Amino acid sequence: MFDFIRKHTRMTMILLFVLIVPSFVLFGIDGYTRNREHAAAVAKVDGVDITQTEWDAAHRVEVERLRASMPSLDARLLDSPEARYATLERLVRDRVLAAAATKAHLVTSDARLARDLQQNPTIATLRRPDGTLDMQQYRELVGRQGMTPEMFEARVRTDLSTRQVLESVGATGFATPAQADVTLNAFFEQREVQVVRFNTAEYSARVNPSDAEIEAFYKDNAALFQAPEQASIEYLVLDADALRNSVTVNPDDLKTYYEQNVARLSGQEERRASHILINAPASAPAADRQMAKARAEELLAAVRKAPGTFAEVAKKNSQDTGSAPNGGDLDFFARGAMVKPFEDTAFALKKGDISDVVETDFGYHIIQLTDIKAPRQRSFEEMKAEIEADVKKQQAQRKFAESAEAFSNGVFEQSDSLKPVAERLKLQIRTATGVTRQPAPGVTGVLGNAKFLNALFAPDSIEKKRNTEAVETASSQLVSGRVTQYSPAHTRPLAEVREQVLARLRAQKGAELARKEGAEKLAAWKGNAAAASLPTAVTVSRVDIKGQPVKIVDAALRLDATQLPGWTGVDLGADGYAVVRVNKVVPRDAATAESAQQDRRQYTQWWSAAESLAYYDLLRERFKAQIVVARPVASLDAGGAATR
Repeated sequence: MFDFIRKHTRMTMILLFVLIVPSFVLFGIDGYTRNREHAAAVAKVDGVDITQTEWDAAHRVEVERLRASMPSLDARLLDSPEARYATLERLVRDRVLAAAATKAHLVTSDARLARDLQQNPTIATLRRPDGTLDMQQYRELVGRQGMTPEMFEARVRTDLSTRQVLESVGATGFATPAQADVTLNAFFEQREVQVVRFNTAEYSARVNPSDAEIEAFYKDNAALFQAPEQASIEYLVLDADALRNSVTVNPDDLKTYYEQNVARLSGQEERRASHILINAPASAPAADRQMAKARAEELLAAVRKAPGTFAEVAKKNSQDTGSAPNGGDLDFFARGAMVKPFEDTAFALKKGDISDVVETDFGYHIIQLTDIKAPRQRSFEEMKAEIEADVKKQQAQRKFAESAEAFSNGVFEQSDSLKPVAERLKLQIRTATGVTRQPAPGVTGVLGNAKFLNALFAPDSIEKKRNTEAVETASSQLVSGRVTQYSPAHTRPLAEVREQVLARLRAQKGAELARKEGAEKLAAWKGNAAAASLPTAVTVSRVDIKGQPVKIVDAALRLDATQLPGWTGVDLGADGYAVVRVNKVVPRDAATAESAQQDRRQYTQWWSAAESLAYYDLLRERFKAQIVVARPVASLDAGGAATR
């Protein structure tokens, strides 16, 4: 192939020109960039890739959901590598369960979907005092998640279907009282212990290392005394919210907008209806559906003769268990709330009318329209502020959309400076110093965004001082930055960190001395318990550790109960050492009948959850689920604490 290219260079160039140039004309260079990003697989389920773009989008939705539910939550936690990886794991889990639901032909009916939406507590807050749903607020709610109501409802339908996958296993979990009691008795078991601590701090004070030891420790642990890489940067932010503040609206335009949208802005007409349903799913045999239709025709004839008996007939005969007890009453609803054949009929009736038999996927309905609620048309003055905010929002979004491409292309095409883009779009160039690869404590906004920081500290940005690509750091927000000065990570001089080195060395040596003396005491006391000087005994358990470290409690509970009283030593790591004498087993406190029953129920839930998890692991294998990006690993910070 390569020989052909070398021998036919001119032909090859013409072919490439014909194939590639038109596609650049149609899609632009950044289209190729986006396609390449879309193709970057981060996981795979059932042979289908999950791309970086899908991962980013899922994490944005997750972040918005968490911010809405917990406004005080530290934004840095939401965009940490661990949080992003957790989103990817949830995305993989959703895909695995969706694949399992599809293979098992699990579906969610319209009735089940409607019932779930009615029970949703968030949607419930959007109901007006009269119980009807504020559709405008509903659209805004799902719109903040980047979805239309139809997309949101499709996602809920999928969630309900996939939920059946694990529920089919979890709902069957059970444990006999005997099984539960054996485990619970072991879990709640108590032991009487006497603990002697050999604390690092007491031994560290005895350590006086020489200069040579300090220098050797410094050299052997240079990574602990590093100054992180830092950069001074300048950056631009294109933000729809900021653009909204710069938008001015002509009063005449507001009046025109009001006149064109007054019907929509005033709200939708709502109708109240009652119905009688004879169940006949679309999947039912034709003969069964015909019998259901015939029954509906009989009931229609009855209520046509005596319209006043509609509620009584519905109570006795309707197979809609939700509305039948209320005489078939469905309360008020707007367009879009019911399946189309039902909705079309209800909105074509006059108040008091009874429909013909209406066929839907649920079966056959007889509908009686009981009330009509027409929206009150509000005046222009009443709605002026609302309209102005709406128009400004629309114009800002339009302006952002128009500017986003210019912003993205500009920072790429003139990559040695942000000034041309700033001047063209009238944006302010901002600066920051001491920026690090990991967000600094307390930093929020774009400088706390891990994705933007990763772009800033990419090799091309650091070495060539080029603009970063346009990075989406929030909904309708793009950022680009460039490094103006860079200081690589370096080991700080010994003179600068001598006190830290000394403190760490003393702690290390102190822990070693504590372990040594603790082990010696353990050996001596095992041989001669009378020589031991022990504190007052305490009774510990997994649910009441009496202020003891968990390691000590675990070691005491693991000691063979047939060998008591007995001794064990516990290495507490940086905290030193402990010698533990376990005197005896203390039986679990007697539980009341009600408490014991509650504990058994809790145990059954644990058991069911374990079975569900095991089944999910089996599904992961069956659908060959694989995450191809590395899990964030633990590291040591400058203070020696474990971080992720």
